[in-house]
Amino acid sequence: MAFKPFALAGLFAAGLATQALAETSVPFALDWKFEGPSAPYFVAIDKGYFGEADLAVEIAEGAGSLDAIPKVATGAYPVGFADINSLVRFLDQNPGAPVTAVMMIYDKPPFAVIGRASLGISDDPKSLEGKILGAPPPDGAWAQFPIFAAENGLDMAAITVEPVGFPTREPMLAEGNVAAITGFSFTSFLNAARLGVPEDDLVTLLMADYGVDLYGNAIIVNTDFAAANPEVIKGFLGAVAKGWSDAIADPAGAVASLMERNPAADAELETRRLQLSIDANVDTDWVAANGFGTIDPARMASALEQTALTYEFATAPDAALYFTDAYLPEGGFALK
Repeated sequence: MAFKPFALAGLFAAGLATQALAETSVPFALDWKFEGPSAPYFVAIDKGYFGEADLAVEIAEGAGSLDAIPKVATGAYPVGFADINSLVRFLDQNPGAPVTAVMMIYDKPPFAVIGRASLGISDDPKSLEGKILGAPPPDGAWAQFPIFAAENGLDMAAITVEPVGFPTREPMLAEGNVAAITGFSFTSFLNAARLGVPEDDLVTLLMADYGVDLYGNAIIVNTDFAAANPEVIKGFLGAVAKGWSDAIADPAGAVASLMERNPAADAELETRRLQLSIDANVDTDWVAANGFGTIDPARMASALEQTALTYEFATAPDAALYFTDAYLPEGGFALK
């Protein structure tokens, strides 16, 4: 990846920091479209949680789990939402890039393979061998697939990987052009079902249940902006936590905020999508015991070891580069 304009980026980020101090404007780059799991951020706007921190937050859609990383690294956005594992690779390929994660959202990552039983896919990952797998190149789940394959002893030569676009991924599965796809569990499963695939024909292989010991998406920041505006970042994270807490207590109410920004969405579908993300990815047992937003250093070390199974680091990985709890309260946030 050719991406090293950091001298200019630093100047731009410094300018953005000055603007934020004057206007308390914090553009926020999402990973994906305005769907159920993005509802908590709109709740934080509508209920005034960002306003209480004197922040004016504008949320922009994304184009995949990797999308926000270069946006934040260049200073185009001070804050974003992205896959931390892709951030690890990005920082290895772009040492010194001013970007890091500051708040874990998906304690259990939604990276998954979704296939159809009628096309030979079962809950055994080996069933993917001899099949066609549709995978969008910028997809966070596809980025972690090599680890999933290594942990389950898959013969990659026996799997035909078909690069697909995000808009065609679930339609290709529904039409039977591919036997399985990579994607977020709560996104691809529901999208395929909406296209008419019977839910009992859909098989979800959640990578975290098959030996993949990784974290998922996190709030990331431009480190130059954060260093100049620590209270802005702390206020932002506090508002995000309140938004998620409210969404857990009232998913349908949270989706009402989403629908104001995406009136073409199916409210019932997005409420279910939000609930799936809460149950499987956000409100985990570990989060209940240890707080929302934080990470387990031992698990992070294990995740980096797994990453090294399929990715050759240019320099030795250093967890301190990829996540900091400096802007979180001690023990993280309580969701309930």
